[in-house]
Amino acid sequence: MRCILRIPVVNAVGRSQQLLSETITKIKDWNEDAHLEAFQVDLSSIESVVKFKMSLQQWLLDSDLHCSIQILINNAGILATSPRVTAEGYDQMIGTNYIGAFALTKLLLPLLESSPVSSKIVNVSSFTHRAVTDVQVDEGTVSGKRFFRSIQYPCAHIYEYSKLCLILFSYELHRQLCLMGKSHQIFVTVADPGVVQTKLMQEVPAILSWLALYVLKRLQLLQSPECGVDSIIDAALAPPGTSGAYFFGGKGRTLNPSPLSRNAKLARELWESTSKLLSVTPFGAEGNSW
Repeated sequence: MRCILRIPVVNAVGRSQQLLSETITKIKDWNEDAHLEAFQVDLSSIESVVKFKMSLQQWLLDSDLHCSIQILINNAGILATSPRVTAEGYDQMIGTNYIGAFALTKLLLPLLESSPVSSKIVNVSSFTHRAVTDVQVDEGTVSGKRFFRSIQYPCAHIYEYSKLCLILFSYELHRQLCLMGKSHQIFVTVADPGVVQTKLMQEVPAILSWLALYVLKRLQLLQSPECGVDSIIDAALAPPGTSGAYFFGGKGRTLNPSPLSRNAKLARELWESTSKLLSVTPFGAEGNSW
């Protein structure tokens, strides 16, 4: 985001107030002049996402800041090992990893469009999307309800599916911006950090989690969070004209994602199914204006 006085402005968004406070403190240590604000938001709740959009807009006005966003990074993600349902009836993992990012991005598009310079959307996905070779995009699958009928909760498959959906959404948004003549104004990219040592697998049984991390470390594939963020920074700071790129592993490296993730027909169907799913939520009145 941009302040009239060109002071760096960062909005941190997350579920944990404690982690938000720690993040704000770290940023202040790096740049004491940074203009910071933390918003506690649950991306698995559409109501929470809609309230955040309104709170952010009001905060910008109250702070005498330019009502625009220059960079939006969708980095929220969970790996749940048991089925949980959001207030809207979605699978919580899909709701957090994909539907929440879809809703938030669409709600913030007017602010991204009003940026005085070109703005960027960075959706953080995962190489695990390549494991999905066939997919349905009906409402039952997009919401995750179809997976509730499984005898055993297919957590790995749902995680991979949610990351594929995020890429499909990214490319469909890029295509729509091109058709509207706005692709020079709003750039959409995907960032894939690779294998990063985070708390993502905290719900996985300890022995399995330890074994996976041990093998990845031995193969020299496991990165620290400090290194894992490189691809996200590359995507956020990429020069104009890189919309639609898939950044992987840092050093400006780009790769082609899976062929399935570039299926334009599938992406359009996913967009339509997700929009229909959200039309009966608080998002319906707010998110379809753009």
